[in-house]
Amino acid sequence: MLPQEKPANPNFSSGPCSKRPGYSLANLNTDTLGRSHRSKLGAARLKEAIDKTKELLEIPADYRVGIVPASDTGAFEMAMWSMLGCRGVDMFHWESFGSGWVTDIIKQLKLENANNYLADYGQLPDMSKANPANDCIFTFNGTTSGVRVPNLDWINDDREGLTFCDATSAVFAMEIDWSKVDVLTFSWQKVLGGEGAHGMLVLGPRAVERLESFKADRPLPKIFRMMKGDVINEGIFKGSTINTPSMLAVEDYLDALRWVESIGGLNAAIAKANANLAILEEFVAERGWIDFLAETPETRSNTSVCLKLDLPEEAVKKIVALLDEQEVAYDIGGYRDAPSGLRIWCGATVEASDLELLMPWLDWAYGQVK
Repeated sequence: MLPQEKPANPNFSSGPCSKRPGYSLANLNTDTLGRSHRSKLGAARLKEAIDKTKELLEIPADYRVGIVPASDTGAFEMAMWSMLGCRGVDMFHWESFGSGWVTDIIKQLKLENANNYLADYGQLPDMSKANPANDCIFTFNGTTSGVRVPNLDWINDDREGLTFCDATSAVFAMEIDWSKVDVLTFSWQKVLGGEGAHGMLVLGPRAVERLESFKADRPLPKIFRMMKGDVINEGIFKGSTINTPSMLAVEDYLDALRWVESIGGLNAAIAKANANLAILEEFVAERGWIDFLAETPETRSNTSVCLKLDLPEEAVKKIVALLDEQEVAYDIGGYRDAPSGLRIWCGATVEASDLELLMPWLDWAYGQVK
């Protein structure tokens, strides 16, 4: 039967992700609009975004945090093009975006001493193959596969190489051991439901040392340049961005950060994502026609939850279309390069009550196409 109640918020997209509960444009401070981002006012807001990010994510004091162009992609490319090439590289990937970094390393940077560790969708590669003498490239959470690394214990404390972690759908939802991370990137439009086009770059002391001691034998576009002569450009990590940011997007990000603070900080945000995943786990456990794409429970994402169905691809597309037509779930089809299925965002900006109301609609839509 057709369910009687619909989710209050049907936005379950995996990027851009749902805005925080109670979000309104009217809540945004607009006094920076029309002002220079280099004005005292604009610079203060950019620095506030950096400082609050560092505080809420409990990033060590000797790590640098900066706002950079072109979303998570720009931040990760910036790091790779600036720092890779002085030693071997171990590349771990198991979904679309992680595979994109491999393409850049092999075909664009053309690094020869690169080891490729690939796993199929739903699986993780053998992370223990990470050589501590090499640099290491990996995603924390595979946004298009719903598979994450359960922890960072496989990273050697005495490593010689750097770890480069794309954590765009993991920060504010998963615990990160910063001692294992030298470079980490994410973007605002994922777990916090912010706006696109801006990336966050986190550099540990060892990454800064690499920047100041290694000069890549390749041209670097302006938006990738982190150095000022022979030393790192500290201005980037104090709010002096390389190019002009959207101050409206910055205010939107600050609104999201304040919301995380208001619900109890990082631990509360992680707990919300875990509780949301539990709703789907209970639903899946009681049905034989749906399962997680992630093959082991400890690797299940608690943000970009990917599900497989016992239906052909066209039938899955019909389910997605039915739920869209009923205005109960938008944008939940699996990623175009991933196996056919559903992808439901479960980060902290999604309310458990909306997920609970969505579950009967999944039953209904499946019944319609079956």
